[in-house]
Amino acid sequence: MRGKKAPKRKMINDPRYQSPIVGKLINYVMECGKKQTAERIVYTALAEVEKKMEKPAMEIFDEAMKNISPLLEVKSRRVGGANYQVPLQVRAERRLQLAFRWMLTAARSRKGKPMAEKLAFEIMEAAQNRGDAVKKKTDVQNMAAANRAFAHFAR
Repeated sequence: MRGKKAPKRKMINDPRYQSPIVGKLINYVMECGKKQTAERIVYTALAEVEKKMEKPAMEIFDEAMKNISPLLEVKSRRVGGANYQVPLQVRAERRLQLAFRWMLTAARSRKGKPMAEKLAFEIMEAAQNRGDAVKKKTDVQNMAAANRAFAHFAR
């Protein structure tokens, strides 16, 4: 590697909920640099979640993130000419990254509704431990559990 390691940037809080996680979600939703559009989508989705679930939006969002975030994942390792799927623990930053990615992929794959509604639906489903993002998490966890025999290959 050349040069210095990039400095770790602090997550910026979003203006409405004062939460760094919501601020990061807005950045993940954003496409083509349109931050105001992304903010409108996320805030509309959280308002809809709050209205339908009759609980504070941040409480539901935190529950959803907890249900989507994986604890283990598999990485491919080449040992002696064979590739093994080695289970590894997921770092906190990557856990958040994967949760956002899975939630947005699940929301974007739904058709026929505005993005805010699709995102709200996915957040509500994840808070109740259902939905495509939670299914993706359980698939990854099951894969890691199935390959537990190769854990000794982890560095």
